[in-house]
Formats: sequence, C-alpha cells, structure tokens
Amino acid sequence: MSNDDKAAVEKLHATYRQMKTELGRVIVGQEQVVEQALMAIFCRGHALLVGVPGLAKTLLVATLSRALDLGFKRIQFTPDLMPADITGTDVLEIDPETGRRGFRFVHGPIFTNLLLADEINRTPPKTQAALLEAMQEHHVTVGEHTLNLPKPFFVLATQNPIEQEGTYPLPEAQLDRFLFNILVDYPSEEEEREIIRRVTSPGDTEITPLMSAEEIIHLQQVVKRVPVGDHVIDFAAKLARATRPKDASAPDFVKEMVGWGAGPRAGISLISAAKAHAVLRGRFHATTSDVAAIATPVLRHRVLTTFNAEAAGVTSDDVIKRLVKTLAPREELVV
Repeated sequence: MSNDDKAAVEKLHATYRQMKTELGRVIVGQEQVVEQALMAIFCRGHALLVGVPGLAKTLLVATLSRALDLGFKRIQFTPDLMPADITGTDVLEIDPETGRRGFRFVHGPIFTNLLLADEINRTPPKTQAALLEAMQEHHVTVGEHTLNLPKPFFVLATQNPIEQEGTYPLPEAQLDRFLFNILVDYPSEEEEREIIRRVTSPGDTEITPLMSAEEIIHLQQVVKRVPVGDHVIDFAAKLARATRPKDASAPDFVKEMVGWGAGPRAGISLISAAKAHAVLRGRFHATTSDVAAIATPVLRHRVLTTFNAEAAGVTSDDVIKRLVKTLAPREELVV
C-alpha cells in the first residue's frame, strides 16, 4: 500500500472509533451489527439485517446514514408494492403556456445513497427483481431508458424471522447479492434498561456527520487495494468449497448436514469483507483471522442445512463455526 493509502487507513480507524461513540448516543449496544454494516458499505456491498421487531433495525440504519452524511430513503415493502413504486415512473405533463404534452420521469425512492428496504420479504418477486437489478448493476431500467444510481449506493434490508404468513421468501439468487446476513439479537439486561431510560426521557440527540460520500468512495478503493497473501485466498476458497456437500474436500459433517453450499461469490465476499475487517482495526493487510472473523455473516445465508440438521437443532451458523475451526491455521486463528 502507498503512504497515502496507509494514511487513509489510519484516519478511518480513528474515525471508526469516533463513529462508535457517536452512534452509541442513539443506539445502545449492537456494536457488532454496526461494524458489519460499515464493513458492507466499505466493501461496496449490501447487507440483510434479520431480527424480531423492536430491535431498532430501522433506527440503526437511519442513524448510520446521518453519521456518514449520506442521502437516505426508506421503503416499507408491502404485498401491493409495484416496481414503479421503487424505481419511479413517467408522468404526463401539460405545459400551461404552450399546451404541449410531454412525459417527465419522476424518480423513485431508490435514487439515494443508502436505501432501507424494510421487511423486504413482504413484497412480490416482481418488485424484488426490480431491486435486484439496482443492487447488482447500480442502475435501473425504466422503459427504454437506463438510469444510473447515485454513488455510493447501498441497500440495507430488514427481515422478520418469526412471522412468515403473507411473505415471499427471497430467492437464493437475491440472497447471494447480500454481502452479509447480519443477525440482530436481543439486548442484554443492562442494555435493555438503558434503552427504556433513553426512550422515555426528553430530548433529541443530534448526530455529527463524520464522513462524506466522496470520502466513502475513496475508502472503498483503498479497501480494495489492501494486500492479501496467497495463503489467505487459499483459506477463503477452501472454506467456500468445503460448504458444498458434493465437493471432495467437504468434511463428513457437511455432507450430512448441508443441502446446498456457497457459490464462488462467497469466496469473493470473504476476501472483500476480510480486507474491511482489517482496515477498521487499523491494519494494512488481511489475514486468515480476518476471514475467520467474518465467515459466519458472509456464509450463513449461503449455506442451506438439511431437514435432518434442522430437526437436530443444527443451524448454518453451527456448521460454519465448526468448519472454521476445522480448516483455519491454528497459529493464526482468532475468532
């Protein structure tokens, strides 16, 4: 890395510590969730936040957009939502002076920097497909026109894991577009008391912007240039391949408990996220420890367990953690 890149990493590390303090004024706990959301942003990726209602998923994303000084829009997904409600549509206008008619495109809420797709699994596949194009290509197609989205552009989507009536489960192709599947868990007892105290007290907390869109775009390029050793890439590839039950390298417990494993995009995501994980800690290179640390959120939505595994209470997280312990070099493993 160049000296400029190293200076950018050091600045980001310091800013990240400030950001945790700033977000902590609004969000109680959930440090790991915040870190993984930031890693997704610096990897130019998207994240799926899964958790029961009331865990401040929406507040977290909105607060994050204020700390990063990004344009923010929220879409509440419902069964009657149409693609045009997201992307925008042409409207017929009449010039009051000349009387001439013409079409004008009205931009939808997707034209922003940070898009919160709330309860993404509550909308039909047709609307999900419109969002999928934007996530992958960073543009939308309306009629004969293709319109680029603002830079940077990220989708942070939420999903309720409990209530499944009236939902449209995300297809595997769309799940694979998310860099992370972030599990938002219940707060601890002490954190819950603090949440109640803050919410029932007067006053509104102001968030100081600590970064701009231009700085984020620059840091995305810096993260991409973080060096990675061949042995780290080998570990990421080995980890992704070992999740596939029909692969010769898969351990016996994977063949027994996994129905479908991760595709090639998983290995790419592992290395990209490992670079961001290292940079947020002020380091200038990624190691196998970084890959091991982010393996679970990267792989949990890409590894599908069998019925036998589900009946035995074994989740994809259990399989991934066991795989990491089996494959990671002992001298470097720190999870």
